Amino acid sequence: MPKKLRIAMFCTNEWPTPPPQDTFYAPLWIAQHVAEGLFARGHHIDYFGARGSTLNANLVHLGMPALKTNRELQPYLRGQNETVVNFYEQTMLCEIYRRANRGQYDLVHIHPYRRAIQYAALTNTPTVFTLHDPIDGFRKYMLAQTAKQPHTYLVSISNSQRRPAPRLNYIATVYNGLRLDQYRFNATPKNYFVAAGRFVPEKGIDIAVRVAAQAKIKLRLAGGQAHGEYWDKKIKPYVGARGTRYVGMLKYYEMGDFYRQGKALLYPLRWEEPFGLVLTEAMACGTPVITFAHGSTPEIIRDGVTGLVVKTIPEMVRAVKRVHTLDRTACRKWVEKKFSVEKMVDGYEAAFYNILEQEQKRRK
Repeated sequence: MPKKLRIAMFCTNEWPTPPPQDTFYAPLWIAQHVAEGLFARGHHIDYFGARGSTLNANLVHLGMPALKTNRELQPYLRGQNETVVNFYEQTMLCEIYRRANRGQYDLVHIHPYRRAIQYAALTNTPTVFTLHDPIDGFRKYMLAQTAKQPHTYLVSISNSQRRPAPRLNYIATVYNGLRLDQYRFNATPKNYFVAAGRFVPEKGIDIAVRVAAQAKIKLRLAGGQAHGEYWDKKIKPYVGARGTRYVGMLKYYEMGDFYRQGKALLYPLRWEEPFGLVLTEAMACGTPVITFAHGSTPEIIRDGVTGLVVKTIPEMVRAVKRVHTLDRTACRKWVEKKFSVEKMVDGYEAAFYNILEQEQKRRK
């Protein structure tokens, strides 16, 4: 029987864990699910996070409240946010690596690599970084440095995420997982489609409203923020008279009820997204997805089974007309098979044991 692992985990202490319901920060939810899943399997998990966090693992808060609620530092956040966040998170990271150097952990699992890469080189305890962002620009440069560092490993959240830098020290691809009890299956949707996300060009919500107008379908939008030039010029003109309605910025646990009512999710993204949680959340409710073939979407969607992956706006308009042929039950079963929290924890557990095996061979 494999030995139980001693793991230090950290994502951020900018917010508590879990984050407030109106805060959409996927890495923090993923970090919580991984920590709790491994803790439930008997591993010793020291989860470093903000004071006031509530999760089923050993919380180490160092007396630090969530930065967003730290009254002493609020005046500095407005003008120097990145500097303050950097200091606050690195204070906690320093303590993690002090303990690692005392031999308290078998490995360290970190999510915000941009603040921790340099620390990983200062200890013989292996560090695993989960990559949540695209590998581009300066991020690509930073991650390239890890190839020169011993005891440093990377977990990608999709295979497509690796394309810009395929030769980094990846240990595994582990897809993000969902707590399926939070997403109830619905076999009988209402007579409208849904779209959700931040109202920024790369998410393509403006394309979704145009597709709805051209296909003459009803559409419900959730997300935001509903102000600014992009909203005013690209989205707002389609809201109201053309059958598109904006339902507001919903809380995290309300999104399942939003998805499950839709005939399909329109997700016409413009960027190479590493992993689209929106896709798996919708499918978990039985709602198929119509999306473009960017980033991880071809990995997440079973084209022709759990959704339709298209290349152009006209193709998306046509796809709306045939999405009713897809089996909503197949959508749910696909997520249960590939994208549950349990499946994700399996992936991390296997990757961590693989790392320790590699480290042992290196020492011989």
